[in-house]
Amino acid sequence: MSSKHNLFSIHFWGVRGSIACPGPETVRYGGNTPCVEMRVGSERLIFDGGTGLRVLGQSLLSQMPVEAHLFFTHSHWDHIQGFPFFVPAFIKGNRFNIYGAVAPNGTTIKQRLTDQMLHPNFPVPLQVMQADLRFNNLAIGSKVEIGEVTVENKLLNHPGEAVGYRVSWRGHSAAYITDTEHRLEELDQNVFNLVNNADVMIYDATYTDEEYYGSKMGWGHSTWQEGIKLAKAANVKKLVIFHHDPLHNDDFLDRVGEEAIQHFRHTIMAREGLSISLMDTSSLPNPVPSQEAKLSVEAVN
Repeated sequence: MSSKHNLFSIHFWGVRGSIACPGPETVRYGGNTPCVEMRVGSERLIFDGGTGLRVLGQSLLSQMPVEAHLFFTHSHWDHIQGFPFFVPAFIKGNRFNIYGAVAPNGTTIKQRLTDQMLHPNFPVPLQVMQADLRFNNLAIGSKVEIGEVTVENKLLNHPGEAVGYRVSWRGHSAAYITDTEHRLEELDQNVFNLVNNADVMIYDATYTDEEYYGSKMGWGHSTWQEGIKLAKAANVKKLVIFHHDPLHNDDFLDRVGEEAIQHFRHTIMAREGLSISLMDTSSLPNPVPSQEAKLSVEAVN
């Protein structure tokens, strides 16, 4: 098997929650909203279509024709607003299999992506996209088999509902858990099942405990402290703190990373350009970038 078919890598294109926040104070970690790409064997999986999806799309233009599987956790704006700017979807010959759970109001992921591209919200309708777009409604709690890759989902605790994912391949696994609020009295069993013994857990740590218990309870997000508690309980090998609050600048996130690693040394702060290889987890980068650190950090091979 060629080397490109013998890998399980994760690349972060957008790591910010709520709203894109470009500027001088978010250079090191990035200001794009969620988009995470996984290369698993011969498959390309993309999780969420925030503004980071636009950047991923630009990188794919040199690799066409492209086939990928795009999984949405939910359709709040920060997770879908990059889709209308995803250039490969406008190019004939590309194929995208798109997955999402039906919303509580009964709308499918196709309907919701279509609606955001209608007047007066957007000038170009989804129907202009020339790629082969294949929409799939996910049953909550179901599994999707993509070749040798298994993608499981479970319901998360978020206003309007969201789902988390676990990707498994040849004994390795990565969990993508964003937009969920932890349970106060016990661990969320759905989340625990998705992350149990995972090689990598990408976790919604929008707030600190102080912020959460001060004024953010009920907003649908968790904290880095809860992420560490979960990682320890579930025997997670690597924790990636993700979905950074737009008010948390680079210096703030540096401090979070420094403190988090004291409690769980296998912690990494998500940042744009970060790549992780699950086939060689010993090569993971220093979780706290220096002031001089470049935005793009490679940890593959």
